[in-house]
Amino acid sequence: MRPGPDNSLTDVPGLRVGHAALSGPGALSGTTVVLAPGAGAVGGVDVRGAAPGTRETDLLDPRNSVQRVHAVVLSGGSAYGLAAADGVMQRLEEAGIGFPVGTAPGEVVPIVPAAVIFDLGRGGDFLARPDAELGAAAYDDAAAGPVAQGVVGAGTGAVAGGLKGGVGTASAVLDDGATVAALVVVNAAGSAVDPATGELYGARYGLAGEMPGVAPGPAALATLRETAAARRRLRAGTATTLGVVATDLTLDKAGCARLAGMGHDGLARALSPVHTAMDGDTVFGLSTADRPAPDAATLYELQAAAADVVSRAVAHALLAAVTVRTPAGEWHGYRELAGV
Repeated sequence: MRPGPDNSLTDVPGLRVGHAALSGPGALSGTTVVLAPGAGAVGGVDVRGAAPGTRETDLLDPRNSVQRVHAVVLSGGSAYGLAAADGVMQRLEEAGIGFPVGTAPGEVVPIVPAAVIFDLGRGGDFLARPDAELGAAAYDDAAAGPVAQGVVGAGTGAVAGGLKGGVGTASAVLDDGATVAALVVVNAAGSAVDPATGELYGARYGLAGEMPGVAPGPAALATLRETAAARRRLRAGTATTLGVVATDLTLDKAGCARLAGMGHDGLARALSPVHTAMDGDTVFGLSTADRPAPDAATLYELQAAAADVVSRAVAHALLAAVTVRTPAGEWHGYRELAGV
């Protein structure tokens, strides 16, 4: 197996990713948007964290009518940050993209599921959180090609196990040429680091040459352990990791939900613990349906790879995250403490 050209979610043809972050004193939050092709993508979702903040996830139930989504929004700001989806809807409506509901051109309702992480006050200002304007800015930034990782977009204020979290992405090309890819926002109560070795759990699933070799010395390993142990006492609903797993193989809504479920397996390999009372862990599954539906063998390969790309994306998020200091706290990047 090999990664796609950019080792990112945008290796699935037709998908675009955009980021936007708040600026100014006290701000440490942002929004990431995944745009589907114009006709939309088949969507599913799997919510396993005990404290989710979501929007439009009920319509992804296979029993419900709407089949395709036009974008997925991942945002900081806790429940306030769901407002970022309004800006994405406005941009899509302006482009005439959405579920047709009228007889005249442009009478559409864009379908934009969304989910949020908790990062309120991490920059020092509790009121600095994403809104519709920031969602529109993330839409305007959306592009194919390489995806920025680390302290960007919805990962701007993310924290993972006492370390700085962020956005990560990865992809894989299957034997038949189909692609599966993931993008995650890692803001977990649990840790991405094995305390016994200092290695990232997710790095164990890396492809040849993908991850840097990590062998923290005794001092670095002790610091990593101390950082994990010293993380602030968490309250319920104050973490959450989000993800999008996508493929160009044709899947129905139930198949996309299963794809999202395999993504959660990838989270469980890369974060310990996960799906806790502190987290609202949510993964979306998307199919652009550019390739035929998979046979049984290919479906098996697809689902196995879906878990792997999520684990690798978590590792990339930690590797890309840099140290951030604000009036509300200091969160070190993994590379800095591990000496990578």
